[in-house]
Amino acid sequence: MADNKWNKPAAPPPPMFFGKKEKDLVKQVNDEIIERFVGQQVLYFPIDIDHTNFHPLYGEAIEKTFLPPVRVYARVEYGGIETKFLDNVGVEKDATLKVMFHKRRLTEDQNLFVREGDFVRFGSNYYEIVKLQEPKLLFGQEDTQFEILAECIKSRQGNFDGL
Repeated sequence: MADNKWNKPAAPPPPMFFGKKEKDLVKQVNDEIIERFVGQQVLYFPIDIDHTNFHPLYGEAIEKTFLPPVRVYARVEYGGIETKFLDNVGVEKDATLKVMFHKRRLTEDQNLFVREGDFVRFGSNYYEIVKLQEPKLLFGQEDTQFEILAECIKSRQGNFDGL
C-alpha cells in the first residue's frame, strides 16, 4: 500500500476559466465595447478630500471643493424627467441618470474611485451621485464585482455649475 499513486493533492487545482488571463480578457473586451462602440462619456468631478471642510461628527460639507474633471467612458441610461406636485408650493421636475462604470478601468487605469456626493456631467447637465451599487459579478465569483452603478439626480441650478 505504500506505492499508492492516487494520493490527495496538497492544494486544489486552480479554477479552469477564472484566472487572471480570463479576467484581463473580459476587461479588454469591455473597454473596447464601451469606448469604441457605445462611446458614451461623462465628465467626473471628484471631491477634493484634502481641501473640503467636512463636519467632524456628521461627515458632511456645506461647501465642497472639487478636483479637475476626468473624462470617463461608461454606459449611461437617461431616466427622463419626472414631474412632482408639491403641496402648496408648486411643481418640481427631477431628472435621473444611471451611470454604469467599469470598475477595473476606473481604479487601475484612471486611479479614480466613485463616491456618493461626487458630480458627473452628461450633455450640458450636472448630476449628483446619490446611490452606488456593485450589482454584477464576473463569472459568478463573489469577490469579482466589475461594474459600479451610480444613480444620479440632476443638480439644481447654482448648486453645482462646474469649474
